[in-house]
Amino acid sequence: MADCVFCAIVAGSVPAFKVIDSPEGVGFLDTRPVFKGHVLVVPRQHVITLPDLSPTDLPGYFGLVQRVAAAVPQALGAAGTFVAINNIVSQSVPHLHTHVVPRTKGDGLRGFFWPRTKYASDEEATEYAAKIAAELG
Repeated sequence: MADCVFCAIVAGSVPAFKVIDSPEGVGFLDTRPVFKGHVLVVPRQHVITLPDLSPTDLPGYFGLVQRVAAAVPQALGAAGTFVAINNIVSQSVPHLHTHVVPRTKGDGLRGFFWPRTKYASDEEATEYAAKIAAELG
């Protein structure tokens, strides 16, 4: 879809700090992360919500989400991850995307209040993306 920023990231016409680019989808750093290393995983095709994703694409897409959810703690030394999808409400970009957020005990995240932070520079974002990409192989 021409006016979808996530489709443009998938196509490579909009830059992003990609951690994985595979047939099942693309993972890249959120530009307003809850915590540094927060990855968005999107399917290659433009679908707006999870119910719009073809049942035949579910195993590949969620396999990719699972890989990213395993890689993020290993790459960043986090204890685990928070994995979430918004459908319509609170969905800032109308393209299905799954949040994979690194978590540690006592990190301050409570419920669905997601404080946002910023990367200090593109270089810092590149470092985080590279660590997760390296863990994904």
